[in-house]
Amino acid sequence: QVQVVESGGGSVQAGDSLRLACVASGRTLSHAGMGWFRRAPGKEREFVASAAWSDSSVLGRHYADAVKGRFFISRVNAKNMVYLQMNNLKPEDTATYYCALDLEASTYYDHSGVYDYWGQGTQVTVAT
Repeated sequence: QVQVVESGGGSVQAGDSLRLACVASGRTLSHAGMGWFRRAPGKEREFVASAAWSDSSVLGRHYADAVKGRFFISRVNAKNMVYLQMNNLKPEDTATYYCALDLEASTYYDHSGVYDYWGQGTQVTVAT
């Protein structure tokens, strides 16, 4: 059974950095994608970033406009694991962050519906 687990959330000040980690277990993922989404209180879930790979090659990395240049997604080679490095955090980044696994590495990486498995979420709170 596939499981997706996030870690690394916390409470920080504006301008600080955090690194989230996501690990998928239960299946060999030689060709897959992992995405990060977030949901702020009272708002819809939104796409944050994604990375897709095939064997050791990264097929692509994508970012929402709101986080471009501040957030960076990376994959740990040979592991079903990605990091989301979040720099220069802003209060509007406050949300629950969810990691999701796409077994097909779809080109519709910003659509939550293409993801097969989801983590429970990790809270990120950015104070002014």
